[in-house]
Amino acid sequence: MWYIIILIIVGVLLLVAELVLLPGLSIAGICALISFLGAVYIAFTSYGPTGGAIAIAAVLCLSLIATFFSLRAKTWRRLALDNQVKGTSQPLPQEKISEGASGRTITRLAPLGNIDIDGQTYEARSVGDLYVNPNTEVEVVGFENFTVLVKVTGCEPPKC
Repeated sequence: MWYIIILIIVGVLLLVAELVLLPGLSIAGICALISFLGAVYIAFTSYGPTGGAIAIAAVLCLSLIATFFSLRAKTWRRLALDNQVKGTSQPLPQEKISEGASGRTITRLAPLGNIDIDGQTYEARSVGDLYVNPNTEVEVVGFENFTVLVKVTGCEPPKC
C-alpha cells in the first residue's frame, strides 16, 4: 500500500517539476508517467480491479489538481522575471544641435574623435576624412546616426 502512495506522490512532484521548472517533454515528465504506471500496476496486481480503479482515480485527480495549481497565473508570476528595462538610448545629436553650430575638438579627429559643443561632448567625423588636431575650431555640417560631421571653421572640404 505504501509503495502505491509513495509512487503517486513522487509522480505528482515530478509532474509539477515538469510543468513549472522543466517545460516540454523531459525526463521529469517521463519519470512521472513511469511512476504513475508503476503505482497503477502494483494496485491492480495487489488489490485487484477495485484497487486498480481507485489508483487510477487518485492519479487522475491528483494530476489534474497539480496541473491546475501549477499553471495558475500567480504561480508563474512568482517564478517569472518581470523586470523592465527603463533606460533609453542617448538622444540623437541633431535633437540638441543644428548644422552650422560651432565647437572645438577635444581629441584628434583621425578622422573620428570627440568634439565639444556648448559643454556637451559628441563623437565627430571630419568631412573628407581629414585629420584635425585637438583644440581646433570646427563647424557642424551634417549628421550620420550618432556621429556629427564637421569641417574646420573657415575651410572648404576639398581644399582642407
